[in-house]
Amino acid sequence: MNKPYIIEFPAIGSSEIGYISVAENSDLLPFEVKRVFWTYGTPESIVRGRHAHYQTQQVILAVNGRILVTTEQADGPVEVFVLERPNLGLYVPPNVWHTMQYSNAAVQMVLASTSYSEEDYIRDHSEFRSVWK
Repeated sequence: MNKPYIIEFPAIGSSEIGYISVAENSDLLPFEVKRVFWTYGTPESIVRGRHAHYQTQQVILAVNGRILVTTEQADGPVEVFVLERPNLGLYVPPNVWHTMQYSNAAVQMVLASTSYSEEDYIRDHSEFRSVWK
């Protein structure tokens, strides 16, 4: 699928004992995970992201708190996704501009399909629009 969408990971357990959710290289993930990273301690007033990728696919999760993810597809559609349950992830395919805003104490974890490469990033929005139009 070439547009962002929510993935619901199983929440195994109960409110009495707690939950575990698992992200394996399985049918839920549309790619093999090559890199995992997380962000935390981001002030609520800061907007992160502000880029797209040429090749990298990602799943963004709010393992704590709430994250508002705004996506923009190359052909124009803009969507806002609210991540506030740790078993929900947002699939972000290549060629999708995305930004994130965090609630206080939010922790974001990202599963990525590639190792880090600065060359894979498009950090200028006007360049993004011109490359993918």
